[in-house]
Amino acid sequence: MGRLHLHIKNNRAGEALFRMTPARVAAALERRPDVAARVHVTIDWDADNFAASMNNAHGLLTWDLPTEGLARVAPNLKWIHIIGAGIEHLQPLDWLPHGVALVNNRGVHAAKAGEYGLMAILMLNNHMPVLYDAQAARRYDPRYATPAAGKTLAVIGVGAMGAAVARQAKRFGLHVIGVRRGGRRARGVHEMFGPAHLDAVLARADFIVVTAPLTAETANLIDRRRLDLMKPTAGFINMSRAGLVDYAALAAKLSDGSLGGAVLDVFEREPLPPGSPYWNTPNLIATPHVSSDDAESYAPLTLDLFFDNAARHLEGRPLRNRVRPRLGY
Repeated sequence: MGRLHLHIKNNRAGEALFRMTPARVAAALERRPDVAARVHVTIDWDADNFAASMNNAHGLLTWDLPTEGLARVAPNLKWIHIIGAGIEHLQPLDWLPHGVALVNNRGVHAAKAGEYGLMAILMLNNHMPVLYDAQAARRYDPRYATPAAGKTLAVIGVGAMGAAVARQAKRFGLHVIGVRRGGRRARGVHEMFGPAHLDAVLARADFIVVTAPLTAETANLIDRRRLDLMKPTAGFINMSRAGLVDYAALAAKLSDGSLGGAVLDVFEREPLPPGSPYWNTPNLIATPHVSSDDAESYAPLTLDLFFDNAARHLEGRPLRNRVRPRLGY
């Protein structure tokens, strides 16, 4: 096989940490000299020159792309690497040409996500949402806590991110229960269950962290009924997608004191609009979708994965992180 043409489509909008610049690409290729000699890399922005660049491309690295007529535009394309873990913005996948693999960024987020998840658990354990509200109101309101060790964490969606949170929580002495499709065990999880046991798991948990992908199966997974199953003292964390949770019902429970507190990193509309009620929902800490994106290593790790898959393609080996279109992740 000759040199592979790999195309990188950057977006001008958004944060710089997601941009695969020429300097970052050059540094990644220096780490993989075995690949550098066998690939030709082009870099562009938005849809500038997209059709011309894709005419001979074998691999594409991007967040989004023009999908109409892709088989005609990119007749040599073998795989598309999406620079996020979620692919719901590309659904339905009926545009994906036959024989073209879709790959996601699973695993790149894990280290940062694990630390953020632990931070959120400890904040909730120490009543920080309540204390933050009291500070904003200039109200001195002592709230005392007990150590997190021995309490129960439920991880809903034990993929790379969820497993990283589980490992961190286990280090701090929490008892970790996981829920994942298929129920396969994971390191750091004491008990693992399939989705049929979700209700019972939620009722046992002192803290719940959601790290599942957004798919047709998981949309509105945590609805009002399931929120009502949780302990009134429970802390809730969403690091995945807003569409998994009934946020209006969650806000109502936080407002009436029937849930201990929440840390939310994802919202239906991002940036969160100035008029959103979640700015002022009591017992809620809102962060701007920063839980799992490492400011320094996100792009290098993404490029390492992309070029590793280039080597795998050249050697006839299976690609890493292939998405199963039927499941949506």
